[in-house]
Amino acid sequence: MIKVGLFTEDHSLSLFLSSALGRDFQILLESDWEELSGLATAGECEVSILDLNSTHDTLEARIAGVKRLRTAGVPLVVLADDELSPLADGLVRGGAFGHCRRPLSVPDLKAMLSEAYQNTFFKRPLRNAQEPLKALTGCDRLIGSSPQMKRAYQLIRSVSSLNAAVLVTGESGTGKELIARAIHNLGVRADRPFVAVSCGAIPETLIEAELFGHEKGAFTGTVGARAGYFEQAANGTLFLDEIGDLSLFTQVKLLRVLQQMEFSRLGTTRVIPLRARLVFATHRDLGKLVAEGKFRQDLYYRINVMRIEAPALREHAEDIPNIAWHFLNHYSQVFQKPMDAIEPDAMELLQTHSWPGNVRELENVMQRAIILAPGSAVRADDLSFNSQDEEESDAYGDEDVIDIGDFQPLGSFERQLRDYKIRLAVNAVRDHNGNKTLAARSLCISRSYLHRLLRLAENDGSFEQGMRESITA
Repeated sequence: MIKVGLFTEDHSLSLFLSSALGRDFQILLESDWEELSGLATAGECEVSILDLNSTHDTLEARIAGVKRLRTAGVPLVVLADDELSPLADGLVRGGAFGHCRRPLSVPDLKAMLSEAYQNTFFKRPLRNAQEPLKALTGCDRLIGSSPQMKRAYQLIRSVSSLNAAVLVTGESGTGKELIARAIHNLGVRADRPFVAVSCGAIPETLIEAELFGHEKGAFTGTVGARAGYFEQAANGTLFLDEIGDLSLFTQVKLLRVLQQMEFSRLGTTRVIPLRARLVFATHRDLGKLVAEGKFRQDLYYRINVMRIEAPALREHAEDIPNIAWHFLNHYSQVFQKPMDAIEPDAMELLQTHSWPGNVRELENVMQRAIILAPGSAVRADDLSFNSQDEEESDAYGDEDVIDIGDFQPLGSFERQLRDYKIRLAVNAVRDHNGNKTLAARSLCISRSYLHRLLRLAENDGSFEQGMRESITA
């Protein structure tokens, strides 16, 4: 439902529009610019209407009102008869979204209100998502205003000024390093080094030398002394990513450093004090690894002093539009290809996708869409989701649905299995009121696989007519 703020002194117009526009629109009547601006600022209305024929304020007041609504991000549609059309057109040039003539054509007004809402919603800048971050300088690369993200911001702010160890957990692609950088940027160490290390990317034979450094001749192949990551971080922050990938041998070494707050380079007994603040991250369940004997329990308690969860993207899907817009703005500049819109159908696909690769996958999809888009707007056809789970579903569907269908005898096990899959697909579409994206998601299959099943149902003469009709209903 679109909330519409109506600025008029004609109460009958409010009653008429409430009835004529239907339940897709909610009319909020106001006869004072301050009250209407307050609704817009508070997010209580998403589109506004100015009825010029029933208001008697000055032109300056009207222009000021339009500007306040624009500042609040709420588009204004002007209603005026032919006599006031020049004034209405002037307000449009001054920032109003459009002019709808009186006497009113309800279909035209509904179309203009819907266009104003969609245009503003899908082109809305990141202001709303970044509003909670104004007091969190350093978190500006974290985008989202969902409860999950707000909780993360609060924890980041709580631990930023402390020297306690922090463990950041979450699936791959959720932005764990961004959280670590935010902790660093908000603390007293912001002007000091931030050193990020992926423990899983370093061979086991080199991990100790990379972390703690080595002296010349410490082992075969060394040509000189080298400071390790602990030493490079100095008084800054050392971020150890994928801590769950460390071997038990290296875990013992790391535990000793955390207990003694000092370390030594390989090849020397000289002790170097640990001055860096440590932030750890993992996408694995460390508690389960402890139970399996693959991660030391004493080390787990050392690093899990304060824990921050990076939420999976599917858990805060309401942030997807703002994150997608961030990537659109960023990569249109990187690729030097101006883009200014994400079409509603495309945004719907983005919001209903399961995102197994989280924000990293969304970033990849938006980059590809910008490259493929023929115009300045990302369309649904420009989006391609190449997640592994969908590719596996596609491969399974090709083999099990189409190939088997070429040779199975009527009534065979294979035929019954195929029909059962078709029934599942058709019922899922019916249960989701024809929304094939949601239907595919509920079955954990790709949209292309779902479409193949539906095509089989449409083309199969022996399949129930009622089931086929429900596909196109």
